[in-house]
Amino acid sequence: MLPIHHMFDQAPKPVAPFSHAVEADGWVFVTGQMPTLPDDPEAPLPEGIEAQTARVMENLKIVLDGLGLDLENVTFMRVYLTEFKRDYQAMNETYRSFFPPDRLPGRTCVGVSGLAVDALVEIDLIARRP
Repeated sequence: MLPIHHMFDQAPKPVAPFSHAVEADGWVFVTGQMPTLPDDPEAPLPEGIEAQTARVMENLKIVLDGLGLDLENVTFMRVYLTEFKRDYQAMNETYRSFFPPDRLPGRTCVGVSGLAVDALVEIDLIARRP
């Protein structure tokens, strides 16, 4: 079976050539989301790591909703931070608020030298259909 490529009008406009999500055999791979506003990609990014993390998580939820899924379906996430030492703890606190304490997905978090649109954080994920 060929992968299904998903694009959603309500999700943030892509900052590069990619699909919002690609699905294969019940697995859903959601492209990393930026802290841009879905309806105004040219608007200034939210200030600070907490606000950017929250916006990224909301953008991921928009893509998942387009797929008929939600954060409960997420199995693994990857977080990319441009200021790892400075922002790691604050990002974790905001990130954690999106999940019940006993339902955290697997995760990797890495420091990177830069992200599109000069974001402080980007997050991608893998989900599984029930």
